[in-house]
Amino acid sequence: MTVVAAAGNAKVFWYLTRGMGVGALVLLTTSVALGVLTSVRWRSHRWPRFVTAGLHRNLTLLAIVFVAVHVLTTVADGYTPIGLKDAVIPFVSPYRPIWLGLGAIAFDLLVALVATSLLRDRIGYRAWRYVHWLAYASWPVALVHALGTGTDARLGWMRSIGGACVAVVALAVLARAVLTVEASRAVRAGAALAALIMPLAIFVWYESGPAKHGWARRAGTPVSLLASARTAGAGRVASGAAPSVPIGLPHSTFSSSLTGTLLQGSRSDGLVDIVIRGLLHGGAGGSVRLDLRGQPNDGGGVSMTASGVSYVPAGTRTVYVGSVTGLAGQRVFANVVAPGGERLQLSFDLTIDTQRRMVTGTMTGTPSGGGE
Repeated sequence: MTVVAAAGNAKVFWYLTRGMGVGALVLLTTSVALGVLTSVRWRSHRWPRFVTAGLHRNLTLLAIVFVAVHVLTTVADGYTPIGLKDAVIPFVSPYRPIWLGLGAIAFDLLVALVATSLLRDRIGYRAWRYVHWLAYASWPVALVHALGTGTDARLGWMRSIGGACVAVVALAVLARAVLTVEASRAVRAGAALAALIMPLAIFVWYESGPAKHGWARRAGTPVSLLASARTAGAGRVASGAAPSVPIGLPHSTFSSSLTGTLLQGSRSDGLVDIVIRGLLHGGAGGSVRLDLRGQPNDGGGVSMTASGVSYVPAGTRTVYVGSVTGLAGQRVFANVVAPGGERLQLSFDLTIDTQRRMVTGTMTGTPSGGGE
């Protein structure tokens, strides 16, 4: 199969978007804590108040830079169906719409903070202050977004970072409740109560949601991505998968047009990983993913050493998984099987635009028996 290496390693964007997202959360947490200390006019002989205010402002700007890079690398990575509009318009993305939508809200609040700060002399101090306080809401929204959307939410280091962020903000709010003597007793008590309830509420939500198995599906991850996670090595059928009937799948040979994307990355062992993800139109429709691993040839092709294929017919939750059985130029042949035992022989006629990393062509499927 002839594929020219894409610029850089495809995994770079994946690591960048994760790192920048976590970095933005840490910076935003620190900025919020410093903002609270600024509001109570905290200072010491070694730490004047203007240092706290300046650090708060600069950390906020740096957090926005991290968020911007986080958004751009997420879109550039291409693994998930996330576009630039999804970073600005909440709840429109096909990928985990609620939790990604919260990230869009946090981003919009930060943009509003920067815009009103630049226009502070024109809009007046009171309007700026209202927006500034509203921007503080971006922190809990960003935290829930990180835990609800991020793939590292269940890992120990991410648990620690999330817990530390919650503790820092809770302690800052509690300090504000204690140190703000001009506020009424009811206001101070409410702030102290919020500082105690907030960590508990986030903990309960996290343990009942992102910390549990199956969160990716419940959070709204597209079926095609869930299917691709099951293709490993030679594309064996995932163990323990629940049987399902491919309703609407033709019982004879069918053909669908394919449009998709190409990703290629080099490995430290000299092999290359090639990923083709496509949407299918006509025939049984649906989505498909091909994973190839191999040794680059001098002529630009790849000698395949491992593969995986996943196919989800439209209108079903059936996941066919298998492996590539043959390559001939830009033709690919594969055998896949559903959890219930239904088998398909797939053949792909592909046209690959390596400059734009776009793939078009057709997929033909032929049922080959199996099942109960």
